[in-house]
Amino acid sequence: MNLITDINFKNKIALIRVDYNVPLNSNLEVSDNTRIKNSLKTINYILNNKGSCILMSHLGRPKGEGYEKKFSFDNITSTIEKEIGKKVTLIKNYIDNGSSIKKKINRGSVTILENLRFYKEEKLCDKKFSKNLASLADVFVNDAFGVSHRKHASTYSVTRYFKEKCVGKLIEKELYNINRILKSKSKPFTAILGGKKISDKIDIIKKLIKTVDHIIIGGAMSNTFVKALGGNIGSSLYENNKIDTAIILLKEAKKYNVKIHLPEDCIIANKIKFGCKTEVSYSNNIKKGMMNLDIGPKSINAFKDIIEKSKKILWNGPMGVFEINEFSNGTYKIAKSVSNTTKKGAFSLVGGGDSVAAINKNNLSKNISFISTGGGSLLYYISNGFLPALKILN
Repeated sequence: MNLITDINFKNKIALIRVDYNVPLNSNLEVSDNTRIKNSLKTINYILNNKGSCILMSHLGRPKGEGYEKKFSFDNITSTIEKEIGKKVTLIKNYIDNGSSIKKKINRGSVTILENLRFYKEEKLCDKKFSKNLASLADVFVNDAFGVSHRKHASTYSVTRYFKEKCVGKLIEKELYNINRILKSKSKPFTAILGGKKISDKIDIIKKLIKTVDHIIIGGAMSNTFVKALGGNIGSSLYENNKIDTAIILLKEAKKYNVKIHLPEDCIIANKIKFGCKTEVSYSNNIKKGMMNLDIGPKSINAFKDIIEKSKKILWNGPMGVFEINEFSNGTYKIAKSVSNTTKKGAFSLVGGGDSVAAINKNNLSKNISFISTGGGSLLYYISNGFLPALKILN
């Protein structure tokens, strides 16, 4: 792939796919501008090299049937202006008039297109929609790592209509750090995987089994493994149709001499609610009507011991329902352990919204080697060795 430094942007308009799917508060104001900040190196590079920028992104989950106020870029344009330090023009109607818009773009200007997902054609990877987007600019730049596993018009098919195309600074940094953790020979290598479903993580577990020394599994996905081993998980969430898969993964790990670590104990409750009564239970002997909602103290200590002996750490997914205080301790203690181990010289990579949120919530981001902007993209890339939206740029 071409990098941004391989392109001459002088007097050219760059159409940049950014990831501005930022969180908004109840007043429809940006509550976390990290994703906007992440795009600045690419934007500034193009502007400094006498080019112009047209930004495009999605925001939230609109229906794809037209304008929706709560998902409009009206809500975030002022924040983008503040971060970039110059006027940003919002274009609301950019379909079927791309060539006329292109003629009005001034050198050195920054423009942003209204939410791509107001159009159903975006997710459908529609050919005509893609051509319309491409008619706006001279160069295509993909700098949205978090959606590069998606075959959408703005990430995938639009690239077919550009002679000059490249990846931006953010994606370049992502690929460098992911390849670093996968390919460097430092050992032991520990992967920490959490979340709800094995089905979301099957491919990455299969891949990591051939690479890592330890796989720590927390969250509701651990219940399926415990159930597969004959444990009693009470009313805990699990995937009945993945019991056989769990057994196969455990056997595969044994074949490659990789240790899969499951929680020995857990925090249980009969409901997921702030202020609810909790107990500690063995993970394989949970009472009827009770649910596993966080890892317990024995599991925390066992997992910390593994993490703190590691030289490389990959973390994706929380250890429990961490957004509720009663079930946040396990995720916090794992975050703290990853942070402490990094400070002692280990290389750590954290990706996925919940894991990153746990790091940020506890002000530990400065002690993590690299925080990925993608959850799904990170898992896809590690599992498959490529991302569709990047492969098409070759």
